[in-house]
Amino acid sequence: MKKQFKVILAIVLLATAALACGLPAIPGLNGPLLDDNFDGVDQNWGTGTDADSSVEYADGGLRFQLSETLFYVWSSPNDEDYSNVHIEVNVKNNSSDPNAAFGIICNQGVPDTNLYYFAVTSSGEYVIAKGAVAVDDVFLTNDDQWAASDLIAKNAPAYRIGADCGNGTLTLYVDGQQIDSVQDSSYSSGNVALFAWSHEVESGTDVTFDDFVITRLPSP
Repeated sequence: MKKQFKVILAIVLLATAALACGLPAIPGLNGPLLDDNFDGVDQNWGTGTDADSSVEYADGGLRFQLSETLFYVWSSPNDEDYSNVHIEVNVKNNSSDPNAAFGIICNQGVPDTNLYYFAVTSSGEYVIAKGAVAVDDVFLTNDDQWAASDLIAKNAPAYRIGADCGNGTLTLYVDGQQIDSVQDSSYSSGNVALFAWSHEVESGTDVTFDDFVITRLPSP
C-alpha cells in the first residue's frame, strides 16, 4: 500500500534567488555549476516560516521543520534551468517520524508540479517519482510503490543523497551507493530544489541540508 503522503496535500512555494558558493567538485565529474555550504554569507535559497512549516538558515545549513502532517515544502536557490546534471547534498536528520521524507527535486518546470523527485526516509525507504499537473504523482520505481533498500542505513543521524537527472536517466544514490535507476524523458530540464515531506506525526519532520553541489553529467 502506498503511503498516504504520495498525494501532495499542500505546497509552500518559497522565493528563489541567485547563486551561492562553497564546495569542491565531485571527483570524476565536471566542475560545479552551483555549490553552497549554507554558511550564511550568501543566503540565496527561499526561506519562510508559518504555522505549518519553517525553512530557515540555521545551524550551518538550510533547516526544514514541518509541524503539519502530510505536508510538503520545497526551496530552490534560483530560477536557473539545469539539464543533464548530478546533484548531491548532505542531510542531517533530526526527525522523530521515521516516515518523514526528504530529498532532491530536478527538472522542475511550469507549472511547478511538473518535476522529478528523489525521496528517502530514515526507515530505509525510497522512491524516484514524477509529478505532473492535476494528476497523482507516478512512482517510477518498484511498480509505483515505496520500497526498502538494505543500502540505506536506518535511523542514521545524517545521509549523503545524490541524484543523476539527465540523458533520460534518473538515478538515486545514498551515501555513495547507487540505490536505483529508471528511464524517463518527460522532462529534459528545469529548476532544482530541496524538499521535506511530513507523514503522520505532528512536528515530526526536522531535517537540515548542507554541502549542496550540482555538476554536469558526462555526455552519453
